[in-house]
Amino acid sequence: MLRTLMVEDNTRLSEALTAGLEATGAVKVIGQVPSGEAAIEFCLHAEVEAILMDVALAGAMNGIEAAVAIRRDFPRLPVVFYSIQDDDAYYRAFRHAGILSHYAYVRKSNYLLPSMIVPLLRDAVSGRGFVDPEIEARVQEVRRRDEDDPMSLLEPNEQAVARTLAAGLTNEQIATRMSFRDKADHQPGQRRIYAAWGAGRGRHRREDRPHPRRHHRADPPADPLGHRRPGLSAGWARRLVTFSGVAVGVG
Repeated sequence: MLRTLMVEDNTRLSEALTAGLEATGAVKVIGQVPSGEAAIEFCLHAEVEAILMDVALAGAMNGIEAAVAIRRDFPRLPVVFYSIQDDDAYYRAFRHAGILSHYAYVRKSNYLLPSMIVPLLRDAVSGRGFVDPEIEARVQEVRRRDEDDPMSLLEPNEQAVARTLAAGLTNEQIATRMSFRDKADHQPGQRRIYAAWGAGRGRHRREDRPHPRRHHRADPPADPLGHRRPGLSAGWARRLVTFSGVAVGVG
């Protein structure tokens, strides 16, 4: 029988799945834990052959983060993600996790019966990778949206500056909010932002205004930091930050 760890924070569901899986005669549930942290600890002290893991869990880690952490110590340990969650954050985490094999990611509503889960566990053990078509469609939807997000062209500190610009903060307010030494410290950051977005302060003819969906990678000026050019206008930053789906308010 396949020695399986159950990672599920719903106690009643965990008990029901355990009973159903063991009734098939193909699986032995050797542990039930409610969080990713507990799953990592369990794997360090038990011989686990496969994991059935929810994505939304108790604790700070989600199931995908827990699987990545576990596979650092146990490479390609088979994991079946079994979830009802439809949250962009989980699809984004899964896409960035780089999990290539020995896994499945399915929606609970499409795999209700233990007899449907057993083949997923066996396929994961054999090295296959499988994604429920409904989940795959959502993963690709999130990928396309992220690629069209102007904020994805900026580093985290530049994103923070862009949000303050979009909120209409003055140089002094930005310097205070971002803990800069003086009000001019964020100016190079502004120049990198308009270089990435192809935008600048002042009026733009309609045909000259960059369209976010057409600028996945904008070529910066030859020397973006060596020439005195106007910074990114609050109005332009607000339009692009709003396009990216990020609230312009800060605080």
